[in-house]
Order: sequence, then structure tokens, then C-alpha cells
Amino acid sequence: MSLYREVHGQPVAGAAPLLLIHGGGSTIETNWGALIPLLVDTRQVIAVELQGHGRTPYAGGTITFENSADEVAAVLRELDIGPVDVLGFSNGGNVALRLAMRHPDLVRRQIVASAFYRRDGLVDGFWDGMAQATLESMPQLYRDADAALNPDPAHQQQLFDLDSGQMRAFQDWPPADLAAITTPTLILAADRDVATNAHTVEMAALIPGARLMIVPGTHGDYLGEQLAAAGDPSPMRDTLPWLLRFLA
Repeated sequence: MSLYREVHGQPVAGAAPLLLIHGGGSTIETNWGALIPLLVDTRQVIAVELQGHGRTPYAGGTITFENSADEVAAVLRELDIGPVDVLGFSNGGNVALRLAMRHPDLVRRQIVASAFYRRDGLVDGFWDGMAQATLESMPQLYRDADAALNPDPAHQQQLFDLDSGQMRAFQDWPPADLAAITTPTLILAADRDVATNAHTVEMAALIPGARLMIVPGTHGDYLGEQLAAAGDPSPMRDTLPWLLRFLA
């Protein structure tokens, strides 16, 4: 399975390329469209679209964070650019964690944003809402973005089914999985995020040497994610210098 990828900018001496892994229901544009222009002057950026998202077709079978990480690893090996720095948001943060666990040779440093490792780490009501969700529950912004790339309405239903099915099937990861990570890690979230602050703190405590950053905001506005930011770039601009400092 070959994931769609975009390469922005040229290699920068002394700076590892930065790999971006989007969240559920998203495309490169909806997740990273505001952020990429602020990054390309300082480093090369590689953005992927996971299976069934955007321009990457669904190849069949069950989608998991583990096999998504393996598919991202295949892209890096194909491009022959590792080790890279990684920024993964939401579901993409979970993929980033599994990438560092399963392919540590490919990751130099990672920023794991708005991710989780246990079901009870998400805010009250999340799983009840997920159990009852339908395609109509998916934000219109995501549906419109997918429709612009995949006009067949069946594709939006497929996208919803893949993402909701992956979440509903999620099983807690053993704490030992996080404790075994050797990649320098920044755990990042907003104070009004989908994961609770306590869970975010716990994740950082489990990963040896991990740094922790909780910023004022909501699920993704601090990265310029299109739905959360709603056209306001200020949370992203406030957060970005800290991310670049960690990666440096």
C-alpha cells in the first residue's frame, strides 16, 4: 500500500525533514494547510495521507494505528530520508507513537499532539458519542474537503466507517509500550482537548525523558487545524516557536 505524500521545500543542512501525520477524517490541507507555509523556510516537510483519506485509496482490510505506522515507515524507506522528525496530531499522534515504537531507526524526534493510549483518557461522553455517530455527525468541513478530492458520496461514507470503526475497536495499550519508547518525545495537547489533561500528563510521565506541553486552546487550534482554528492563526503562531525549539 503506497500512501499519497507531498514534499514541501528543499532539504536544509543540519535540520531533519519533518513528517506530518494528520488526524481522523482529515486531509493534508485541512490539518496542515496553515502550518506548512510557516515551516518550509527552516526545514523540508513531508506530509502523508493515510489509507482511505484524501488521495490515498482504501486497500481493504482493517485499519489500525499499527498498520498505519508500518505504511508511513514504508514511505520513509521509499524516499530514503530517515531518520526524520515527526509531528502527529490526534489519530496521527497515535500513529506517530506506533511509528516510534515499531521503527525507531526512522524517527529522530517526535511531537505527539492530542493523542491517547487508554480509552478512559478521553473526556466524558466521547465513547458514547462515538457509538452513536453517523456520517451526518462528521463535521461538514471534513466532508466537503473529502468530496472535493473524491466526488463519489460513497467515499465519504467509507471514510467515516474507517475512522469510526478504528476508534470503536481501539483497545488500551499497555503502559509498557510507552515506557519502551527511546525516541526523544514532546507530548503536546490543549487544555480543552479531547484527551484529559491528566491523561496527557500520564503519557508524558510514562515515556522516558519525554517533555510535556499543554497550551490554552481546543483540539488542534494550536496547530492551525482548519476546523478547530476557524481562521484564527494566533494559537498556532503562539505555539510554533516552542515546537521548533524542541525539534532543534
